[in-house]
Amino acid sequence: MASSITPRRGQRHPVTIAAQCRTQSGLRDSGRISDISPEGCCVATNSLFVRVGLRVLIKPDGMEGLSGVVRWIEGNRAGVQFDAPLYGPIVEHLSNQFAAGNPVSLSRH
Repeated sequence: MASSITPRRGQRHPVTIAAQCRTQSGLRDSGRISDISPEGCCVATNSLFVRVGLRVLIKPDGMEGLSGVVRWIEGNRAGVQFDAPLYGPIVEHLSNQFAAGNPVSLSRH
């Protein structure tokens, strides 16, 4: 039986970044990014319901919004593939600044 899972192109970096999430229909919620790569991220939200294939905008605190498509869902977490890859040094900077385990507060906008 062939696997339908596509291998990831880039290495995921564990981070904890507060973010706002918004769907195409305008629903929004606060959450956090738990890992990031140039091609995408894993985002967890408190109550935002999404489905595979849904377009979303993820806005990490202090950054421009990152648009993409939900590729998988597990509980309150979703994998988002960005529309355009992030520049590698930006991912490295985010990884260093927001390494998983560093305390960060979730914003409420």
